[in-house]
Amino acid sequence: MMQLFQMMLALTLLVMIHELGHYTAARIFGVRVEKFYLFFNPGFSLFRFKPKWSETEFGIGWIPLGGYVKLAGMIDESMDVAQMKAPAQPWEFRSKPAWQRLIIMFAGVFNNFLLAVVVYAMLLFTQGERYLCLQDVSMGMDYVETAHEYGFQDGDILLTADGVLLERYDEVSMRRLLNAREVKVLRGGDTVGIALDENFAKRLIAEQSGLVSVRIPFVMREIMADSPAQRAGLLAGDSLVSVNGVPLLTQSDFVACFKEHASDTLQLGYVRGGTLRTTALVPDSAGKIGVYCEWYDHFYPVRTQQFGFFESFPAGIAAGWRKLTGYADDMKWVFTKEGASSMGGFGTMAKMFPSQFDWIYFWNLCAYLSVILAFMNVLPIPGLDGGHIFFLLWETLTGRKLSDRFMIGAQIVGMTLLILLLFYANGMDLIRWLVG
Repeated sequence: MMQLFQMMLALTLLVMIHELGHYTAARIFGVRVEKFYLFFNPGFSLFRFKPKWSETEFGIGWIPLGGYVKLAGMIDESMDVAQMKAPAQPWEFRSKPAWQRLIIMFAGVFNNFLLAVVVYAMLLFTQGERYLCLQDVSMGMDYVETAHEYGFQDGDILLTADGVLLERYDEVSMRRLLNAREVKVLRGGDTVGIALDENFAKRLIAEQSGLVSVRIPFVMREIMADSPAQRAGLLAGDSLVSVNGVPLLTQSDFVACFKEHASDTLQLGYVRGGTLRTTALVPDSAGKIGVYCEWYDHFYPVRTQQFGFFESFPAGIAAGWRKLTGYADDMKWVFTKEGASSMGGFGTMAKMFPSQFDWIYFWNLCAYLSVILAFMNVLPIPGLDGGHIFFLLWETLTGRKLSDRFMIGAQIVGMTLLILLLFYANGMDLIRWLVG
């Protein structure tokens, strides 16, 4: 429920900011805005209000799938064909010059990107940019099974991808790694080259299993009440070192062992205050022992780059652009079989949020989703802002305005495709939930 609440809060904010861009630009150019709605309202509205001083009806619809502003004299999702048959009025969208209509349509995308930039800038100003250098990870990384098949070994320290230094443990380095054809790692003091191909990325996308994780010891940060760990007498700060007399090195080793021996009685070796101790522990039926472990920043130096107030804005623009170009690069996988099968809808989106509310995480994710919304809306698909922008650019370059009949047909086709895509993405969520 907390994840769902955060998703709805984020989407509400992003949709309002997006539609506010269209609304503000329309009012600047004297276009009448007939409706400003959060969510869609076919048939009826949950709430609506029209101030005496305004020509705009504000409201909340009952289908939580975005929102809209209805501009007078525009063919949009309202499909108000009757209005288009009447003579054009000076306050209507269709009566304005193409460059003004172009700005109005682009304003929503601009607002979403601007929101992301401001959020990133304020996070950098207040929190700084914290990052882990891959070369500081002395224990190396753990790799998924597909990576093992290509030649990676747990403990390898990542060095380069196609000759480019992999400096930070972040999405930029992981994206370079995913797209690389040769990766070099440090293994036991030697530099080892690993050849990759396009199927490497496709398999990882299809499996949705990630790629690498930082290797860290199993040190407990918090023990849950009435958990197997509490019943075994373990305390926060204890470090696990063995199971049934067999030494294990990393957190992932212990997690795999507990899953393999779910509900079995195990003899745990652990260190407390420099003293080696043992205790009996029985993982639950899911292989869990009921603890929260320390993060990698407990074991490795996490560096922080601080930004002054005015420095934070160029850094925020760079962060927003980095997210935008990275997401655009990832889109090439959507058109593969593996990418299409990994698509998700609202369920996938909700899982991006943590089960416990964290303002820093929330705003980071809001900014990222705002970048995604900006990118998706600028795609030249009828029914999206990008479709209108494309047609307006055509009109600007050729001097020929497309007919209302063509625009209505394009809107119907675009909306149909978007609805089918919505059903497909959420259907994939449902299938994953039913399967497992």
